[in-house]
Amino acid sequence: MTLSLERSRTRRPVTWLTLLGVILLPVVIGGLLVAALYNPTERLDNLSAAIVNEDEPVTIDEQYVPLGRQLTAGLVEGSDEVASNLTWTISNADDAAAGLADGRYAAVVTIPSNFSAAATSTRPGETPEQATIQVQTSPDALIVDDAITAQVTQAAASVMGEQLSQVYLENVFLGFTTLGDQLGEAADGASELAGGAQDASTGAVSLADGVRQLSDGASELGSGASGVATGAGSLASGAGQLGSGLDTIASGISASAKGASELSAGLRSGAETLQNGADSRGLVQAAAGTEAAAGAASDSAGLTVSALDDLVARCSAATADTAFCRDLQSALDNANTTATAAATADTYAPLVAAGLPQLTAETAAGMRAAADGGDTIAGGLTQLAAGTTQSAAGARGLQSGAAQLQSGAAQLATGAGSLATGAGSAADGADELGSGVSQLAGGVGSLADGLATAADQVPAYTDSEAQNLAEVVANPVAADGVGSTLFGASAVPLLATLALWFGGLATFIALRAVSARALTSRAASALLAGRALAPAAGIGALQGLLVAIVVQFAAAYEWGAWFTFAGATIVAGIAFAAVNQALVAVFGGAGRWIAALVGVLAVATGVVSTAPGVLSSIAGIMPTSPAYTAMLAALGPAGGVWAGVVGMLIWAVLAFAATILAVTRRRTTSARALLKASPVAA
Repeated sequence: MTLSLERSRTRRPVTWLTLLGVILLPVVIGGLLVAALYNPTERLDNLSAAIVNEDEPVTIDEQYVPLGRQLTAGLVEGSDEVASNLTWTISNADDAAAGLADGRYAAVVTIPSNFSAAATSTRPGETPEQATIQVQTSPDALIVDDAITAQVTQAAASVMGEQLSQVYLENVFLGFTTLGDQLGEAADGASELAGGAQDASTGAVSLADGVRQLSDGASELGSGASGVATGAGSLASGAGQLGSGLDTIASGISASAKGASELSAGLRSGAETLQNGADSRGLVQAAAGTEAAAGAASDSAGLTVSALDDLVARCSAATADTAFCRDLQSALDNANTTATAAATADTYAPLVAAGLPQLTAETAAGMRAAADGGDTIAGGLTQLAAGTTQSAAGARGLQSGAAQLQSGAAQLATGAGSLATGAGSAADGADELGSGVSQLAGGVGSLADGLATAADQVPAYTDSEAQNLAEVVANPVAADGVGSTLFGASAVPLLATLALWFGGLATFIALRAVSARALTSRAASALLAGRALAPAAGIGALQGLLVAIVVQFAAAYEWGAWFTFAGATIVAGIAFAAVNQALVAVFGGAGRWIAALVGVLAVATGVVSTAPGVLSSIAGIMPTSPAYTAMLAALGPAGGVWAGVVGMLIWAVLAFAATILAVTRRRTTSARALLKASPVAA
């Protein structure tokens, strides 16, 4: 079945099959692009990669730490956030290199031998080192394969780093608690130290006073020691004299002992003689003679006294010579004394005569006793002489000790003087010590206050609090709403825009933009342009609806958003038909080239925002820009649906006006052109 539509470059009629192909082209393009590119992370298992684990585990606090194995397990197992994962193969270096070369692996992840050591190098006493993994991609890998591999690997490495950071920070936060407790203990200790330092300051002051007293006492000791030295010198001199005197005394005592011995012998001999004499009759006769002699002496003395008394009486009266009289008086006095004595002797003479034998016996006995005592005295004097000799030797030793005492006392005096001087200096030092210790007490008190303040300001955490805080600090910033797809929310609007644009281009590859009868037709140029646009606009509207349906099957948007999106795609299909008609009508075959260039530029500037500014500026004024804006606003939170629709309508009106001008231009020709065209008409 044929239709009354004109083909672009041939006179063959347009069939329904031609129209179906034109209608389905953007649907096929859009469906293929969406199916292939939309949300590729759901099909990561189509991408094969190898893992080469060369890590050498470490042992920390007797605990085995194989971080390379853990990272390998994390890569292979994937995560709960991503529905699928790469097809991983645990391999070795040789197999991985061969797999990259022959295309079996799109990428190879190598975990180096020092991975565990570097990842745990944040421990005290070690040099921190960053743990790294190596990612290699196949030389013939597809465009986005590198990005997918890098994203998955980086995510696994980030999770591993976050876990390590969490453990490290948890220990740090628990260390804060320990530090706070220790600072509190240090503050208490500093307070006690401050009190002790204050006591030490007081003690230092007392020490200074005591040392000064020591200095004074040392001075007095020096004076006393000097006196002792002087006295010891005198003592040594006296001890020498004492020794000499004791030697003399010892000699005298020895002589006395000898004399006592001789006296004892004489007394004993005299006693014998006296005893022998008492036993003879001569002692009786002597007693009788003594009695007679005592009587005679008494008588004679009486006569003498009488005569002298008479002479004294006469002398006083007869002479004036007083000296002679005094002599007579003196003789009289003596005579009286003698007479008295004679009378007494005469009185006691009988008694003496009677007791003389007994007295003689007792005297003899006493002399013998005295002789015995003399012997005892002689023995004692001999012992005394020996002791005196020893005392003399001791006195000489005393003299030597006193000399040493004198020397030691002199040295003591010198040392006491030095001690007094040093004690004075020590007292001054003790004063300075007291001042310094007082300042120390103040400083330690300030330290104690500072430590207490620091202890109050250091945070304290329980195990659960430290774990929660470590989780937050290890990953302090999280982004909600970040899509897991590589193309994001703008992928569907961009793909739909491209499909509809190339659908409009295909429409005017099959259909004519300007009727071939424009030159001979009597219809107005606008009507001719409208007749050519009408079927293309209908095809574009149908293309837009079909593309929206395909997108809904792929993405399953909410129906309200989808209806808005479908309206935008229908308007885009109509507008793109008008613009492509104008390009072909105005520029001919070059218009199709320009249309293709517009599609390529839309792709180049719609994939990434880092495109050059000039290209982005050109893309911003192309007819694809308002279509993309309207579709993106329909499916997302961004506004601009109506702005995009108005922009597409403006482009459609401008394009239709350009087509009318092109039709008008086609309705004028030259004679040569008519002659050239006549054979064809015939």
